[in-house]
Amino acid sequence: MRIISGRARGTKLITIEGQDTRPTTDRVKEAIFSMLHSEVYETRALDLFAGSGALGLELISRGGSHVTFVEQSRQAIDCIQKNIEKTHFEGQVRCMQQSVEQALKALKEACFDIVFMDPPYHKGYINDTITMLRQYDILKINGIIVLEHHMKDEEVHTTVSGYELIKQKKYGITGVSVFRRIK
Repeated sequence: MRIISGRARGTKLITIEGQDTRPTTDRVKEAIFSMLHSEVYETRALDLFAGSGALGLELISRGGSHVTFVEQSRQAIDCIQKNIEKTHFEGQVRCMQQSVEQALKALKEACFDIVFMDPPYHKGYINDTITMLRQYDILKINGIIVLEHHMKDEEVHTTVSGYELIKQKKYGITGVSVFRRIK
């Protein structure tokens, strides 16, 4: 796994061993950033269920201004920290080792431009997390949620109050759904 484009292009990222995290493949990451295209420059992003931090670090490499990583696992936070050091993005990030629910309460009204969500498959986090983003007013109006999910086994509501589904793609078993906040 590596940074695909931008300032840190080609930097190899550390991943976590085992089955607890599922790194975003380079193919899916490239597809996500192709979908976002011009949306990334000077944006503030929230990377939920961050794993190795690959999505948030890719955003910074491509011109994003700041990323807040949220990850409950100590091992994953250590991995993110090492990847931050490898990319030299120390001044543009914040790491929060806590549950997504705790982090969203702490970040209430923080106003991010983009939220990346790559929750563990089959755990039921998707709809509750999207609801909390709205409840705590985390995402700016016209802001974007990029959701990675299991394409077959996880129901993603395409009509969510206050959001519109603008893109949805399938990459093997992985689905990527992009929502825009409309109100």
